[in-house]
Amino acid sequence: MLTLPEVEALARSAHAGQTDKAGRPYAEHLRAVAQGVRDRGGDADQIAAAWLHDAVEDDALSEAWLAAADLSDRTKAVVSAVTKRTGETPQAYAARILATPGALLVKEADLAHNADPARLAALDEPTRIRLTEKYARMRALLGLTHQPS
Repeated sequence: MLTLPEVEALARSAHAGQTDKAGRPYAEHLRAVAQGVRDRGGDADQIAAAWLHDAVEDDALSEAWLAAADLSDRTKAVVSAVTKRTGETPQAYAARILATPGALLVKEADLAHNADPARLAALDEPTRIRLTEKYARMRALLGLTHQPS
């Protein structure tokens, strides 16, 4: 099995050169989500999934890679659950997350970092408003009614 440092290195390499909407290195988001999972009491499978949570969705790694990777079945299931599919409704996406043990914690940490006011402040106003509303809708679909931390 890949160790957490190996998963981190792999995720950083897979997303090398990518930036977020504010132009920051994408690895900063991955690190923040992994730390958010750790801070929320997540286990090693969930922390590994946090490092990889956008890898398939962003085409940094393929679904075939994930299926063959030397990761636990649980880590693979969580990564798959939090990977949005083309044309998928938010309701279907949320239902898959809720049905997958361990996935909600990873998505909660992802949404918390995405909705961080300091991170959103770097965006233009229309994008900031659109994303704030999008993240709030997803939190509601997932039953995450408390404020992100």
